[in-house]
Amino acid sequence: MSPTLIVARRELAGYFATPVAYVFIVIFLVLSGALTFTLGGFFARGQADLSPFFNFVPWLFLFLVPALTMRLWAEERRLGTIELLLTLPITQWQAVVGKFLAAWAFCAVALALTFPLWVTINLLGNPDNGVVLAGYAGCLMMAGAYLAIGAALSAATKNQVIAFVLAVAVCFVFAAAGSPIVTDFLSQRVPLLAETARGLSLTERFNGFARGIIALRDIVFFASFILFFLFLNAVVLDHRKAD
Repeated sequence: MSPTLIVARRELAGYFATPVAYVFIVIFLVLSGALTFTLGGFFARGQADLSPFFNFVPWLFLFLVPALTMRLWAEERRLGTIELLLTLPITQWQAVVGKFLAAWAFCAVALALTFPLWVTINLLGNPDNGVVLAGYAGCLMMAGAYLAIGAALSAATKNQVIAFVLAVAVCFVFAAAGSPIVTDFLSQRVPLLAETARGLSLTERFNGFARGIIALRDIVFFASFILFFLFLNAVVLDHRKAD
């Protein structure tokens, strides 16, 4: 087994060894179900699809994913175990990717547990399951982007609360960048920035998946976004190690 997968397995087991995993999953399932069936008007819409669910997932992840990543490196630094981890016969990049994959796999498990929603729409009607699958793929991409941001910021501090607050703030910037309020404001003052903000918006890219459109440019964007922040994670660790 490769060192990356060994780190990932260790981290994933660590989630389920503490109440963190169960609290995260319960909160995610309760909130996603409540928002989908109440504010999302699931039954009032008279349409068998998961659009209400996909509308809320990016904003649920905005707070829940940073809560997941705040301990990734901050806890290692606080306990002093980061030096031990980085002296093992693995590269720093393998450690970074391993921790990220564990958190991403955990988010995939949480998403998979929303299968009753999928079962419900198939019992109520005849949905386009291809669109549903694309939406779930978009959710995973969105989670991966937030996780990469949170991991990089967790490596920058020993304080988990600071890591959480910074991650929420940065994730919110990238999530809201393409919103009409932001783009209208920027287009009236600096039109070039408005286009840049729209291009960097995570929700803009996610919306394509939610509509059932899996575009290569969106996949490349998410992959590049994740790799950039994982690279930043490694750079921050290098800098901290030098300190």
